[in-house]
Amino acid sequence: MKKAFVFPGQGSQFPGMGKELYESNPDARRMMERANDILGFRISDIMFEGSGEELKATRVTQPAIFLHSVVLAGCTPLPVPDMVGGHSLGEFSALVAAGAVSFEDGLRLVAARAAAMQRCCELNPGSMAAIIALPAEKVEEICAGIPGIVVPANYNCDGQIVISGEKDAVGQACAAMKKAGAKRALPLPVSGAFHSPVMEPARAELASAIEATAFNTPSCPIYQNVSAAAETDPDRIKANLLAQLTSPVLWTQSVRAMLADGASEFTEIGPGSVLQGLIGRIAKDIEGIIIQGIQ
Repeated sequence: MKKAFVFPGQGSQFPGMGKELYESNPDARRMMERANDILGFRISDIMFEGSGEELKATRVTQPAIFLHSVVLAGCTPLPVPDMVGGHSLGEFSALVAAGAVSFEDGLRLVAARAAAMQRCCELNPGSMAAIIALPAEKVEEICAGIPGIVVPANYNCDGQIVISGEKDAVGQACAAMKKAGAKRALPLPVSGAFHSPVMEPARAELASAIEATAFNTPSCPIYQNVSAAAETDPDRIKANLLAQLTSPVLWTQSVRAMLADGASEFTEIGPGSVLQGLIGRIAKDIEGIIIQGIQ
């Protein structure tokens, strides 16, 4: 039985996240206080006492989810995983859990990523939309035929793909998707076109931070969003991590690759339970798969 640890991305945050862990575990408290020092503001206070709106700011959301996930992984008695993966931002948590980067360096990278993405959203506002119950091939075909920038951004599970790009292009694509038979084409409450070419300025900005960070060979393979394949080479991991900002999150493909490589127990580590739901849909026809969460 191979064990996979998976880590959630942006959108899984909630007010009060991590507070109980901080109060009950001295190691968790030390890690969170270290994060406050590195970031230069008390992110723990926003996590514990902030409103949902305050937690939505990208510069807060991303390090908060990363911190919650990595502290849980480090302070909870867990077996050694055979493989790890993360959804978008969650890939950074997975890299720390597998020892590919240190906690401190991972946090600095996430903070740099969040700041770069925030600036990119302000300079080039975009939008995203969830397309429900339309085959991936049809979503790709429609996006390719729309003027402007709109691309598949997240392959979350069968029948759920998120598209991303310029506002007008996403709006036109949504209308075309519904006409083509999509059950829903639901605009998402975001101000940026994540995982699309619109994020190119953020990718360029993050490149220097990734190059300046020490990456180690991970203790187990990481299934990265860009390749949906088991990666262990630090140089490939760095290149994929950078490409992730402007490339689609191949989550469905990653989970299928983990299943093909023998994963039979998935543990989601971090706030929320989004990935448990997605994995359940992806692996619905496979017997004996265990899906659980730690939050």
